[in-house]
This record gives sequence, C-alpha cells and structure tokens, in this order.
Amino acid sequence: MTKGNQSKFMATAEQMKNQLGHAICLAKWKQVSFHLPTGLNNSCYHPPLHVIPIEPLKNNPSALHNTEHKKQQRKLMLSGQRPTECQYCWNMEDLGQLSDRHYRSGEPWAAMDFEKIKNSTGDEDAIPSYVEVNFNHACNLACSYCSPQFSSAWSAEVERSGSYPTSKPHNDPGHFTGSRRPIPVREQNPYVDAFWDWWPTLYPELRHFRMTGGEPLMDRNTYRVFDWVLDHPKSDLHLNVTSNFSVEPELFNRYFDYVQRLCNTDIEHFMQYVSLDSGRPIQAQYIRHGLDYQRMAGNVERYLRDIPYRNSLTFIVTMNNLSVTGFREYMEWILQLRKSYSKTYQRVWFDTPVLRQPAWQSLQTLPESYAAKLEDCANWMETQITTDMVGFRDFEVQRLRRDIAWMREGQKQDNTVAKADFYRFFAEHDRRRGTDFLQSFPEMQSWWKECQYWANQT
Repeated sequence: MTKGNQSKFMATAEQMKNQLGHAICLAKWKQVSFHLPTGLNNSCYHPPLHVIPIEPLKNNPSALHNTEHKKQQRKLMLSGQRPTECQYCWNMEDLGQLSDRHYRSGEPWAAMDFEKIKNSTGDEDAIPSYVEVNFNHACNLACSYCSPQFSSAWSAEVERSGSYPTSKPHNDPGHFTGSRRPIPVREQNPYVDAFWDWWPTLYPELRHFRMTGGEPLMDRNTYRVFDWVLDHPKSDLHLNVTSNFSVEPELFNRYFDYVQRLCNTDIEHFMQYVSLDSGRPIQAQYIRHGLDYQRMAGNVERYLRDIPYRNSLTFIVTMNNLSVTGFREYMEWILQLRKSYSKTYQRVWFDTPVLRQPAWQSLQTLPESYAAKLEDCANWMETQITTDMVGFRDFEVQRLRRDIAWMREGQKQDNTVAKADFYRFFAEHDRRRGTDFLQSFPEMQSWWKECQYWANQT
C-alpha cells in the first residue's frame, strides 16, 4: 500500500504521529472508560484501571474522569515523558508500528483540541468527547477471559464453585470483596449517581458515547440514555452500544425498537458493536460461554437488514490464542456481510484489540506456526484491499500485522507458566461447564498436550 493509496484514517494517523511528538496522547484528556460498578476508570483499554476517589465527586462529578492520577499522567506527557501505564503503545512504536496513540489522537473528536491540550498545564479539568461507560456488571455470558467484576454469570459460578486452579487461583471469590466487589444494581451506587449529576454538562460536549458491560441490553441505564437522546437529539452524536447480541428474544426486541427510533431521529450515527472472537460457531461459543451463535448471527442480519439507515456494525475481536484457527472464516463472513449490506456507505467494520490478561490466553503463548497462520490470513486480506465497500481497508490489515508483531515479540519470553495455566484453566472449564476443548479445537491437539506437559511438571 503506497502513501498515495492510503486510507484517510491511516494517513491521518501518520500525520498525527509527526505532530504529537514523543509522548502526548490526546486520549488522556478526550477519552475515558468508566467502570461504575467498581468505581474504576482508564483513558482507553490499554492502561490499567485505576480507582476513582469518591470524596471529590461530591462537589465535582467531573472528577469521575479528572482524577489526580490521570492529571499526573497528563503532566508526564506534556513534559515529554512516556507514562509506564501506556507501555503497549510505546512497545508498538518501538517496533516501528503505528500505535493506538496515533490512531485515537488523529480522530476528529480528539484532534479538534490538540492545540489547547498541547498548551495546557495538565491540572485543568477536561471534558471528554469520547466516553465509554459500564453501568452494571449484569451479563448472561461467562466469557473465558472475563471476571466477576464484569459478569454476573462469572460471579454466580465462582460463588458456587470457587476459584480456578491456576498457579495463582483465578477469579477467587475472596478477591472480589471490599472495593473490588461490583456494586449490585439494587444498591445505591455513588459513581452512577455522580455520572447522572454530570450528564447534563457532559452530553453537549459528546461526540461519541458508548455503553459497554456486562451486557448493556440488560441494564436500565441504557434505556435511560436512549430516552434522553430521543428527547434531546444531537446532530453530531455518535451513539454506540457493545453487546453479545445473544440475549433473550423479548429483550432484544425491546432494544431493537429503541434503535429503530434512534436511527430515525437527529443523531449523527448509531454504531452497534458486537463482541465475537471466532468465525467458527463451536469455537466462538467455547470462548464466550453462554453465547448462542445462531441467535447472534440472526440478530446481526436483522439489524443490518431492517435498520438500513444512519447506523453501522463493528465486530470486536478480542484477539486471544483461541481466536487464531477460526480467524480466516471470520474475515470471510465479514466480506460476505459487506457485500450484502454496504450499498451506499460502509456499514460493517471490525477491530482486533489484543488480549493481554489472563496471560495464559494471550497470543504470545502460541508457537510460531500460529503466527504464520495469522500472517497467511493478513497476506490474503491484503489481496482484498479495495477502495469500494466490499474489501478490506489498509488500516485493518495494518492492525492485524501489529498484533502479529506483538505476538512474535512475546514468543521470545519464557511462557511455560502461562502454558501450564492454560491447561489447568481449560481442563477445569471443561469439568465445570460440560465443554470439551479438543472437540471444539481439534487442530490444537499438540498445543493442548504441550500445555498439559507443563502443567504436570509442577
């Protein structure tokens, strides 16, 4: 892909790379992810979550975002220092890759305040234009890499059966107590209260608002936001929801009715995010336990077919070591959907963020043959890059190549503990949940035996 043929999105990231300098990331000011059941936040999904102190919220609900911790990180960036919590992006850049710092900072919702941020002190309270919020940990799935903090299904399982027997007990119910305990929806939540106190001030500045979970379709706050937007339409608002698209039909029908009405009102765009990690149904259902693949796929088709205006759909592929063998089929389905539903504009997208924890499910634990399999897929995808609405985009292929580079970098490490834990976790997963790893992933038999070998050494 030559410079002249670059997509606007990738060209903007390249341009912002030169403007930002060594350390500034506009997401530290303009983006935030709130995890309100546990009172945590981060500026994007790469840095670790940090605690939102309760006391400042009483007089300043914007302290949900403008924590003292985050202000310190902003000051480091403004002084040219790289905060250690952003190591993922620094690693990508040191490998010669464009990082999410470049992509995010180059998007209009962030770039519009570049000069103001560059000339700030770091002490100012910022109003974010891109907000993600998790109101509630209620969820009908117990995805293999998730935890009780983000899934009530996981909470119920570990309360019933205890932790998983990895080298350090995983998802131990004793860990999720005190400040780590998700506040149930039936209890007063000071973080949710502060959010709604801030909402009338925050809403006019929003360009992107995204609700995650848990499962947002199961949360009453989702519909409270929808009602507000219907009553206060905003022509520059991108409204986004992340879902497993596998909830009970009655609940999905209620949600679908709201989305139809929202897409008929004066908002810029409605983006539906769908979490899915493999293109093979049996593997997707194994990774995301409780998923009904056929129900999810039917809801995807219904959404794209029956609301053909002012919306798009993005698949979120949490790239983990169980995603590799079904990745090609996944990409083929996306091309099929693009051909069927992208008539006047691109309506079907995908992103491939890497999973870093738990370590035993990381791409970095896999041998080179799996990296080569992903590289073969990237090479095939590159042959499908087009300027129309059917093929892939250059930045989509570049992101996958970035994941492969990160995967290979980690293969240089000693991953024997992670491999042992992989076997321990999924052997227990099969015992508890009535699943069968080798039936779902027969092509990974040699990998399974290698992990079993390391588990038996300790």
